[in-house]
Amino acid sequence: MIELKTEGELAVLREAGRFVARVLQALRRSAAVGTSLLELDEQAADLISDAGAKSSFLHYHPRFAPSPYPAVLCTSVNDAVVHGIPTDYRLRDGDLLSVDFGASIDGWHGDAAISFIVGTADPADEKLIETTERGLAAGIAQLEPGNKLGDVSHAVGVVGRGAGYGLLADHGGHGVGRAMHEEPHVPNEGPAGQGIGLRPGMVLAIEPMFVAGGRDDYRYGEDGWTLFTVDGTRAAHVEHTVAVTEEGPRILTAL
Repeated sequence: MIELKTEGELAVLREAGRFVARVLQALRRSAAVGTSLLELDEQAADLISDAGAKSSFLHYHPRFAPSPYPAVLCTSVNDAVVHGIPTDYRLRDGDLLSVDFGASIDGWHGDAAISFIVGTADPADEKLIETTERGLAAGIAQLEPGNKLGDVSHAVGVVGRGAGYGLLADHGGHGVGRAMHEEPHVPNEGPAGQGIGLRPGMVLAIEPMFVAGGRDDYRYGEDGWTLFTVDGTRAAHVEHTVAVTEEGPRILTAL
């Protein structure tokens, strides 16, 4: 069942989304060469506590996972695409880091992700991130009343495939609201003009995950959570939580 949110509920979702955006901005400033992933997670946990918010990720336990998630961030480095558990790994010059973060305020969730280079950037990595961000923008632009969910998926996929990148198989965006993951699933590729119709009050997380090597398949890490590219190439992941409104897409996780 897809729950349509009222304007009052969207206002609280916007508050949660703005908090998520501020935390991601702070983490990006802190993610320097030599910073550990655990230090970033501790910083995010402190910011959650200071704001009186709650983590959307900590203790989350979907069916596929062997254990509840143990952190408030997902920190995925280089060939880790998504769901990377923060460790004592210290960031190195040129690392491609994707940070996924979710938090709730008054029971309503915000969910967003950014990818960026730590230190010296390789132009190929910059292109990968820029293209993934273009895929996100293309998907968001389709969040208009009367469009179909497939229009969103198609827009994201066209950008990724056009650049020769892989799209992480079986993963994509999702509904957001009282739970971090709600219906519907939002694939990152699909036929335009198909699927459910978009209606004002729908809130969706759009999240492209593009793989430089062009392959869609992945492997699980030993932790049972982290998804890696099978060929060792790098990946980027970006995400916004967005509301469908009569006036067009409203990005809830923008600053």
